[in-house]
Amino acid sequence: MNVSFHKRKIDDVPYEACAVFDVNNDGHKDIISGEYWYEGPDFRVKHKICDVRAITEYYDDFSDYPLDVDGDGYSDIITGAWWGETLRWRKNPGRSGDEWAVFDIDVIGSIETIRYLDIDGCGVPEIFPNTPGGPQRIYKLICDEQGRGTGRFAKYEISKGPSGHGLGFADITGNGRIDIVLADGWLEHPENPFTDAWTFHPEFSFGLASVPILGYDVNGDGLCDLIVGQAHNYGLDWWEQGRDAQGKRIWTKHEIDATASQYHDLWLVDIDLDGQPELITGKRWRAHNGNDPGADDPIGLYYFKINGGQFEKHVIDYGPAHQASGAGIYFWVEDITGNGYPDIVAPGKDGLYLFENHGLAKE
Repeated sequence: MNVSFHKRKIDDVPYEACAVFDVNNDGHKDIISGEYWYEGPDFRVKHKICDVRAITEYYDDFSDYPLDVDGDGYSDIITGAWWGETLRWRKNPGRSGDEWAVFDIDVIGSIETIRYLDIDGCGVPEIFPNTPGGPQRIYKLICDEQGRGTGRFAKYEISKGPSGHGLGFADITGNGRIDIVLADGWLEHPENPFTDAWTFHPEFSFGLASVPILGYDVNGDGLCDLIVGQAHNYGLDWWEQGRDAQGKRIWTKHEIDATASQYHDLWLVDIDLDGQPELITGKRWRAHNGNDPGADDPIGLYYFKINGGQFEKHVIDYGPAHQASGAGIYFWVEDITGNGYPDIVAPGKDGLYLFENHGLAKE
């Protein structure tokens, strides 16, 4: 049986990132995208966050991650993008309803997008910008003695040279530590991620890879494999981790889907509640203002049953832009409606959509 979704257009806004969190602490999850947030539970009341710089078809907002940066009990937003070259946070004004003040964390160069992981187990996620032309960095929120954010961040540089287009997290070695996957290799997580050196292993080359690259044991052999989309070309593949006759680590490419281009953002979520995660992704429409291979193809949103490596594609939405939705650069998967099934919020240059997950459809 397929999962049934109800599609709803929230707004015509052209931002490519979004998030879900309780903005005003009223107990309802809200939707955030670009310059606006939409009040849950019906998302019909719209509030201005702040102005976001526009550049041709783009907006300087390639992630909208919730984090209480200043420890006041309200979730703020971490963001950054290509042109501004600056990692920033937007301060949630709380009950005042004012527009959100914007603070620079660091000027670091062009940011493809940003991902987040609690790399040291402190309970607060660290910030990992993907800056293709620069080294990989980690930004750690500095907290006070009560564990509350102070509005300040510590910066750690863990690689040298360009990190390339692509970033993900995976326990490559199987030792319980999460390693960092880049476009042309992976960084091995040392015992102390902030003081010890990260060893780079140049074992593959993924081109302009998705953000994120996903780590998952696809075939159940106990080794962590990698799921990689082509962010600016056709292709979605999984790379099987194995060993050669001398015991050296090797990677074997397996095709998942070659029919769609611009698989930029990927999620692993149990969308049908069968106890196994599904791969959720879609086409980012006009990722390079229409200059990518397949740019004029129909757009779509999909989930894949993994099935031990025999990936089975299910269409959530498909068709021409402005009729169907893709996945943007930073979409969101979370149960918003409260029925237990994860819903999908899909931003993009053609609008902001909510796909309400109604569970398995009766056939």
